[in-house]
Amino acid sequence: MVRSEAVKTAVRAGIAVGVATGAYGISFGALSVAAGLDIWQTIVLSSVMFTGGSQFALVGVLASGGLSAGPAAIASAVLLGSRNALYSIRMSPIIGGGLLRRIGAAWITIDESTAVATAQTELRAQRAGFWVTGLAVFVGWNAMTIVGAVIGDQLGDVRQYGLDAAAAAAFLGLLWPRLRELQPIAVAVGAAVVATVLTPIVPSGIPVLAAALVAVLVGAFNWFSRPSARAESASPSGASSDPGDPRPSGADDGSVSTGAGHSMEEEK
Repeated sequence: MVRSEAVKTAVRAGIAVGVATGAYGISFGALSVAAGLDIWQTIVLSSVMFTGGSQFALVGVLASGGLSAGPAAIASAVLLGSRNALYSIRMSPIIGGGLLRRIGAAWITIDESTAVATAQTELRAQRAGFWVTGLAVFVGWNAMTIVGAVIGDQLGDVRQYGLDAAAAAAFLGLLWPRLRELQPIAVAVGAAVVATVLTPIVPSGIPVLAAALVAVLVGAFNWFSRPSARAESASPSGASSDPGDPRPSGADDGSVSTGAGHSMEEEK
């Protein structure tokens, strides 16, 4: 089957994000061993848990408090990982049916796969972006975790290599093209301000959840959307608010609406 240009773009984005994020796994491997976990524990944690922020939260608390801090470390990891449950709601219509498919998708429903998928405008491209990104990150992250765990002592302070900045830059590249209207700009700025203010004063994981809450509130109430856009979204059955539109009310335009306001082409 010939791939559309949108699918090719999604695949390229997924591979790029996977490479950038996967490289940061070397940092986790080194920090995990330094926190007291052995190499095999680090490898299993990365492959089974597979949610970078939660992994860093876990080993970070263990490093500061030892085994006695285990309950607090687990609580921090669960708190930060709970965002993936919210992602699954958004990804469910993109993934489609099938038990085995959904189990596999649950494993790789992470920040990166969700971001690349929702950045696409066609259903096939969204699915391609999700799977390619998730698998690329999984392979890269676990491979570099092993490297970091094995040679962690020789790396020194892994933060000096700036791998965390590479992952952040990949996310910025996904976000930037979407900042064309007031609503997404308001969401991005509001979430960034909240996360920046809270980071120095609250436990790890809270700033991310608080920033997500800002995005949900702004998006749910459409505080910064244009009046015409609000009227169109409020019209029943997708009826056009333009009196000059020749389509009848509720006419099918061949697309299905998603929760993020994208239009996904139906699979034929």
